[in-house]
Amino acid sequence: MNLRRVVVTGLGALTPIGNTVPEFWKGLSNGVSGAAPITKFDASLFKTQFACEVKGLDLDQFIERKEARKMDPFAQYALIAADEAIRDSGLDLEKTNLLRVGVILGAGIGGLKSFQDEVSGFALGDGTPRYNPFFIPKMIADISAGFISIKYGFKGPNFVTVSACASATNSIIDAFNYIRLGKADIFVSGGSEAAVVEAGVGGFNALKALSQRNDSPETASRPFDKDRDGFVLGEGAGILILEEYEHAKARGAKIYAELVGGGMTADAYHITAPHPEGEGASNVMLQTLEDAGMKPEDIDYVNVHGTSTPLGDVSEVKAIQKVFGEHAFNLNISSTKSMTGHLLGAAGAVEAIASILAIKNNLIPPTINHFTDDEVFDKRLNLTFNKAQKREVRAALSNTFGFGGHNCSVIFKKISE
Repeated sequence: MNLRRVVVTGLGALTPIGNTVPEFWKGLSNGVSGAAPITKFDASLFKTQFACEVKGLDLDQFIERKEARKMDPFAQYALIAADEAIRDSGLDLEKTNLLRVGVILGAGIGGLKSFQDEVSGFALGDGTPRYNPFFIPKMIADISAGFISIKYGFKGPNFVTVSACASATNSIIDAFNYIRLGKADIFVSGGSEAAVVEAGVGGFNALKALSQRNDSPETASRPFDKDRDGFVLGEGAGILILEEYEHAKARGAKIYAELVGGGMTADAYHITAPHPEGEGASNVMLQTLEDAGMKPEDIDYVNVHGTSTPLGDVSEVKAIQKVFGEHAFNLNISSTKSMTGHLLGAAGAVEAIASILAIKNNLIPPTINHFTDDEVFDKRLNLTFNKAQKREVRAALSNTFGFGGHNCSVIFKKISE
């Protein structure tokens, strides 16, 4: 069967380096770090005392207080980013068949703060079960998609994918395939996460996954640097409006880029560690290229998962060199997590937006915080250290990988008739 084409017609972002897409892109272009001491709770007894928090958000501008109290922050973030993306798309909801508009989001954890608060309240009480009536709706991961569909009346497919840090990219691929197969015309897709709470920081500390560079938070996320010591926890949301190409053309929509391929694989190796040779990562990039009908030489930019962990960065670079061969040395490669931190289930959406904007602006966002070369990485690789680089970007591939061995990749390219 002939698969329908899918394009991106709207973007929304709420991130540690900008609360809108223009602010986010400005932060990326200028190499701004979003890491700072934690303000959401007293972290003085934690091994890691900093994170990449959303900053300066006036929730009252977006959500009525009565409604906000029914939502965990991860759902609030999703709703705010979705509002920006829908407005950016120029959709006229009165002229749109809402039965053909769906919402598929990703969340790695969901309502962690709500879960923590309610369970702590019970544990510290006298044993009488006094729970907020909105506890369960606030906690469950799928509620972010539910809120968006309720607010805008979108009646197409509606759910949330959970594949750890690959969740948002998983959701984008799901939406992509539904549109290609004719099951819907438009999707609100992406992901949100709000895990900068005691349980999130403490849990990842126990895994020895987080950087502990408390003396210099802004330089703690340093992918590919010899002294990298773990990722920096981030929070926020990224939303894409995916739309069938002819539908977008018919309404005169602006088009950022075309989504041409997606792939999903498993490492089948370990619950947290990546395959040491990057087997799952190389498989997913090959699958994505095949799905897009593209060759490795067609890619100009790879936005890597690049978490700043000792094992992860090495395995991903091995995979890139395996897939791209000599062309790997012609690529720009960068990790925007060096600026945003790791947004877990929202990471793939925020990094997809970074990739799309790199295509639109012909500018590669940098991998900041590089101080010391690691001899394990071939010096011929262009890891776009410290400063953004101008180049024509015809197509970009974005990787996201998750605990459990989940691997997802997507390819965006400049739109052509």
